[in-house]
Amino acid sequence: MFEEEEKLKAKRPQCIYVGDAIGHEIKAVNHLMHRKMLESAANIGVDKVTIMHGWIIAYLYNNSDKDIFQKNLESEFSISRSSVTNILQLMEKKGYIKRESVENDARLKKIVLTEKGISIKSSIDKAIISNEQEFDSIFTPEEKQTFLFLIRKLKAGISGQ
Repeated sequence: MFEEEEKLKAKRPQCIYVGDAIGHEIKAVNHLMHRKMLESAANIGVDKVTIMHGWIIAYLYNNSDKDIFQKNLESEFSISRSSVTNILQLMEKKGYIKRESVENDARLKKIVLTEKGISIKSSIDKAIISNEQEFDSIFTPEEKQTFLFLIRKLKAGISGQ
């Protein structure tokens, strides 16, 4: 009987303990961080802006000296074309961004912050800075550098870069 059980075990696909799964841990931390960021945003009156909108507004503001296109956002945030399209449509509807034609190619539309988008930037910054300070306080500076190195290595490996 014991030999038969061992043979059956050997035939079963190997299972991983969820607590040891990198994907599970990243997903769980992502949910916790998302919840924390929404709470911080609501506390300073930015509850009408999704977290991704905030990151995109910050990115556009910090790169306002460059022409930014949808493909730049896809690459920067590692999200699909259809997701970026939906996000930008909603941001445009809310009045945070506008799309402008480019001189040399009418098909290309650069993404530009509107006055409304710029006006909420400082509130978004407060929420981001507050959260990042809290996240940073969990690690020593060396641990943070190690964590960033490893997460970037994982990201590059997954994306094939």
